[in-house]
Amino acid sequence: MLARLSRFVFFALCFGLLWLSVGMTHGGFWGIVAVAIPVLLIMLGIYDLTQTQHALLRNYPVIGHVRWLVEMIRPEIRQYLLEADDEATPFTRAQRSLVYRRAKGVSSDHPFGTIMDVYKDDYEFIQHSMRPVDAPDPKSFRITIGNDQCAQPYSASILNISAMSFGSLSAAAIRALNKGAAMGNFYHDTGEGSISRYHREGGGDLVWELGSGYFGCRTDQGMFDPDRFASQAGSAQVKMIEIKLSQGAKPGHGGILPAQKVTPEIAETRGVPLGQDCISPARHSAFSTPTEMMAFITQLRQLSGGKPVGFKLCIGHPWEFMAIVKAMLATGVVPDFIVVDGGEGGTGAAPVEFSDHIGTPLREGLLFVHNTLVGAGLREQIRIGAAGRIVSAFDVATVIAIGADWANAARGFMFALGCIQSLSCHTNKCPTGVATQDPLRQRALVVPDKAERVRRFHDRTVHVLADMLAASGLSHPDELGPHHLFRRVSDTQVLPFDEVLTFLKPGSLIDDSAPFPYYRSNWDRARAERFGAVM
Repeated sequence: MLARLSRFVFFALCFGLLWLSVGMTHGGFWGIVAVAIPVLLIMLGIYDLTQTQHALLRNYPVIGHVRWLVEMIRPEIRQYLLEADDEATPFTRAQRSLVYRRAKGVSSDHPFGTIMDVYKDDYEFIQHSMRPVDAPDPKSFRITIGNDQCAQPYSASILNISAMSFGSLSAAAIRALNKGAAMGNFYHDTGEGSISRYHREGGGDLVWELGSGYFGCRTDQGMFDPDRFASQAGSAQVKMIEIKLSQGAKPGHGGILPAQKVTPEIAETRGVPLGQDCISPARHSAFSTPTEMMAFITQLRQLSGGKPVGFKLCIGHPWEFMAIVKAMLATGVVPDFIVVDGGEGGTGAAPVEFSDHIGTPLREGLLFVHNTLVGAGLREQIRIGAAGRIVSAFDVATVIAIGADWANAARGFMFALGCIQSLSCHTNKCPTGVATQDPLRQRALVVPDKAERVRRFHDRTVHVLADMLAASGLSHPDELGPHHLFRRVSDTQVLPFDEVLTFLKPGSLIDDSAPFPYYRSNWDRARAERFGAVM
């Protein structure tokens, strides 16, 4: 009987505390406070016993609320007190600290040797040269994007800000990112939420991401509006157009911004009605086949005045991407670039199952895109960007060695803004003002200071990349190949990437000489006239 009643002990103590308070109080303000506290706790306990929504509180009145308090601060407790330096949740403390130090201009040199287990499976490293060269100028690490079908090629930095929309990020965060991009001469991807006035404020280069909602260039019915697109794409600040087919955070999934979160500014930016849900469909309405997609790319090129046009995707069914490549061959229309997003997720909130179990991880998706373009004889005409959990110079070097021409980072630049990985992006209660529309919370983010941190993170990361390449005897990222990087595959063996990974030879899909059944079988399933497979 006592054991069963023990769950009410704390509630009973509240009555005892009230009795003591009344007996010891001699009036005055503090006396009233001393009595009021146990009275309020008793009232809370009575409510807990009578409410019907939470079984825990009915059995554990008053004390049961401690569970919610602990859950509320669990991410902070874990991050600051319990988390190991190399424990990813999803970024490790070591990764976050690296970004913070570089963004603040503090030395990121590491004393006393690595904390990584260099004998652990999957440990990776770059081989150095016995004849290192002088460190190249990081400002020379730029990639020209735009093939012979493009009238206005763009020279992009090797590292840029990946897609993050106004609405997901605060106005202050967008302003700081764009100003930092302008200061560092790298680009800022708008995300699918269109171009807000905050994107234009800093004057930084923009890549306009065009999602399935066609925000900023849509009709009242949500269809693509050529005239509205042309009026925005013609801006000198807009350097490239990126069609978003899917994203790593939730590939194959649409999105809804609830009506209560559609502020007047967001409604104006996206061109959607105020007070209604803002819907991003799961697929585009402007095209339904790969060949129609090529026609859409041609239309966007013409409407933008010949600016580079490409697309972003997280790889799903392999035959669907191969169908797009076959459509390029069939129509002669070749996009200027492709950005490969990784299934590791990103800044967008998503169902757990989507985050954990849908979408090809970045490296596998990147290698597949690179190989398919090589096998189809199109790789020299199309630049490839890579986005997915990139925060360090080694991360950039790794994706370039696999097949990318440049890298994009989203969460890395969020850390540069002051993000502490509180995992509250979807609650509108971001503690640092990065991912919230709450004006009071946004005040925490001082734009000039954070813009400088964004610039420093970019510049110092690219500077370290230059030092790494020099140590390997290389003078530019485009000299980096898979034979320069090694991976531990067992306790006793390390292999270069070109022996660990599969690489196709130029034209091998066209002449049917590709030695790997996976590529041959999916190439046979693909058709330019449809996204579905021919079985």
